[in-house]
Amino acid sequence: MSKLWSGRFATSGAALLDQFNASLPFDKKLYAEDIKGSIAHATMLAKQGILTEDEADQIAKGLLQIKQEIEEEKFVFDIAHEDIHMSVETRLIDLIGEAGKRLHTARSRNDQVAVDFRLYVQKENLVIVRALEEVIDVLMSIAKEHTNTLLPGMTHLQHAQPINLAFHLLAYVSMFKRDIERLESSYQRNNVLPLGCAALAGTPHNIDREYVAKLLGFDSVSVNCLDTVSDRDFALEILFNISTIMMHISRFAEELILWSSYEFKFITLSDEYSTGSSIMPQKKNPDVPELLRGKTGRVNGNLISLLTVLKGLPLAYNKDMQEDKEGVFDSVETVFMSLNILKEAVRTMTINVGRMKQACEVGHLSATDLADYLVQKCNIPFREAHFITGRAVAHAEGLGIDLSVMSVPELQKVDARIGEDVSEYLSLVHSMNARTSQGGTAVSSTCKQIEIFETWITSRH
Repeated sequence: MSKLWSGRFATSGAALLDQFNASLPFDKKLYAEDIKGSIAHATMLAKQGILTEDEADQIAKGLLQIKQEIEEEKFVFDIAHEDIHMSVETRLIDLIGEAGKRLHTARSRNDQVAVDFRLYVQKENLVIVRALEEVIDVLMSIAKEHTNTLLPGMTHLQHAQPINLAFHLLAYVSMFKRDIERLESSYQRNNVLPLGCAALAGTPHNIDREYVAKLLGFDSVSVNCLDTVSDRDFALEILFNISTIMMHISRFAEELILWSSYEFKFITLSDEYSTGSSIMPQKKNPDVPELLRGKTGRVNGNLISLLTVLKGLPLAYNKDMQEDKEGVFDSVETVFMSLNILKEAVRTMTINVGRMKQACEVGHLSATDLADYLVQKCNIPFREAHFITGRAVAHAEGLGIDLSVMSVPELQKVDARIGEDVSEYLSLVHSMNARTSQGGTAVSSTCKQIEIFETWITSRH
């Protein structure tokens, strides 16, 4: 089969070259974007008098027929056509003849693939934002019900201070909110039309790029054609944004794995989103969060792969850049599925409030409150108060009890300046609610955080 670009070649390429060179097996995913871009291009060419209105009409009808053929799985993809662009154009010429040969006027595959890929990335950017919003909605719903649910807050995976479950979940809401903001920032920054740059230096044809931008929903046109055809920053950005989302998901998944273990038993994952063992009938495995944790490495690899492909490329377009799409397609599909299944796994899990409270009763979570008490009530410098509290913890350990339930007489054995009112300060609920500073874990502060996030959510709709 003669290729559309084969005029200067004396012999046909080898079949092995077709297999190695072709991107059609994966870039056919861009068929809708390719057809959309081509219709806009043809419409502009007719507006500028480069095509007749009849030719543009034939082209648009032919392209829509091809779109229907692809969606009805009647279209025959031939690897000899190399990519989705040549595949669609070849079929268009078969359908409408001479007019189809005029479509590629004033453009190159370089700017054509750039606009197709950018349209795809921009579209999926918004899809991921909506998936993140749904996860946030679930977390917010649970948070509102658990502002008073005690939970051991940890550092170094060791019991640190008592917090409430809502406060903990709102930390993930904060992460996912930043993910949305990154995606939206990327969308605004990258909503720029590449089409019209041709191979690298623009075109002598009297085109109207601003008009095409308006037709395709771009905010502006690119400034420098040489940069535009070789720019894949938009692809790197969505890969980085997805990697960050997956890192946040992975951190949450790790906690779900720990929390569902018998050692913690803070939550019970639903049977719908758990699996069993092939040999041990008693097992209920947290495979969903484990897979979420594992898939993070996969999307990180896609980001590093594209960074590596691009790092040494001279301007402008190089065939290496054909390697830009598979990783993006994979990461987009992975993060979308991950967000959806995380949402359902969290929505359907059971929260074991009593077990969380019980876990707060070990590890001396109110130790910092004793130090604060010594500073505020006894006017003891914090460093000395810290030392006295350490001795009190050691004494509690010796008695085999938690500091929060230690009697006043026993505490006064450590330091006689400790007063009768200390027990109130060592209460776990008091400890949690004492942290009223902005962003703190007190119920009042947590409820303010919920209000802030709800205001932000409302402002988006």
